[in-house]
Amino acid sequence: MKLPIFLDNHSTTPMDPRVLEAMLPYFVEKFGNAASRNHAFGWAAEEAVEEARKRIAKLIKADTKEIVFTSGATESDNLALKGVLEMYKEKGSHIITSSTEHRAVLDTAKSLEAKGLATVTYLPVDKYGMVNPQDVQNAITDKTILISVMLANNEIGTINPVAEIGKIAKAKGILFHCDATQGVGKIPVDVQAMGIDLMSFSAHKMYGPKGIGALYVRKRNPRVRIAPQMDGGGHERGMRSGTLPVPLIVGFGKACELCEQEMTAETARLTKMRDRLQTEIMAALEESYLNGHPMNRLPGNLNISFAYVEGESLLMGMKDIALSSGSACTSATLEPSYVLRALGVGTELAHSSIRFGLGRFNTDDEIDYTIKKVIEIVTKLREMSPLYEMAKEGVDLKSVQWAAH
Repeated sequence: MKLPIFLDNHSTTPMDPRVLEAMLPYFVEKFGNAASRNHAFGWAAEEAVEEARKRIAKLIKADTKEIVFTSGATESDNLALKGVLEMYKEKGSHIITSSTEHRAVLDTAKSLEAKGLATVTYLPVDKYGMVNPQDVQNAITDKTILISVMLANNEIGTINPVAEIGKIAKAKGILFHCDATQGVGKIPVDVQAMGIDLMSFSAHKMYGPKGIGALYVRKRNPRVRIAPQMDGGGHERGMRSGTLPVPLIVGFGKACELCEQEMTAETARLTKMRDRLQTEIMAALEESYLNGHPMNRLPGNLNISFAYVEGESLLMGMKDIALSSGSACTSATLEPSYVLRALGVGTELAHSSIRFGLGRFNTDDEIDYTIKKVIEIVTKLREMSPLYEMAKEGVDLKSVQWAAH
């Protein structure tokens, strides 16, 4: 077993060597521009792009013409929200989203609000981080043009009842966008059955390269139109201009193909490993709490709060295991995770949370090592904690009057 161990597969994933192998010819040998229509170099590149598009579409049960390539899910989220708002502004400008979305959706929504271009309803979630479809229904007004709810949460792994939300959107004739970055490639996604009109996802979360993502844009029932946010040569049917990064797209296609082939076996393996990690850690450490839904969650996700232990110091004590406290995109701040706060987790417990992200290349030995290490470090930190000592002695910490310095 090699150290350090990578258990942060929600932030990114290592690229599968088979993906790299598929990409290599498209850097030096087949370097053509897919938009060059008048010579063999361009044709070879275009053929590779269309083959990849087919594989990506197949994974999510879409048509190849519904895949728009972007630089990643952040761009896809921006393109979906801004593109729909601009295109349908005659119909209205009300957006419904949830309070636990990824920053790429939340900050886009806030930016549109700040510019006076949209009014946004941020729905609460239940204690498991799940959006209630009834809340979506109740939030709809005659000015609502878009509902944006994520498939699976990046911190707590909770899977939303997307198909039910899709039905509500369809019945009201409102477009439904889904940020499915954490779900595509890990759990079955069917844009038809789920009633999704626009969907963001990214290659680097599914063992593909960084810098390439896609936005699925439905072409019939209804035909969705979006205003481009990047103008230029009219690539991607006018929705996203810019020369296509052929090697990255080929890698994205290969990553999707592998996920489709291996999803069932991978889900079973990861769920078993994740459950063992959870059971053994929580059996050994009292006052450890699971964050997120106990059943409806991503196979590789485990988020636990360890009372009386600072999440950051826990990470410091486990330098040879790559983990995260809160989401990587926001972990530069010392604010506790907004996702956990939305679940109603108190500030102290939110600060003591650790996210384990298991992936394709993790082994049983690594899980054994992690279990031992977590138990050892949490126990050590608690021994040093006066709060833990007081709580053990039966002091109600909430009632303590702390003296000001």
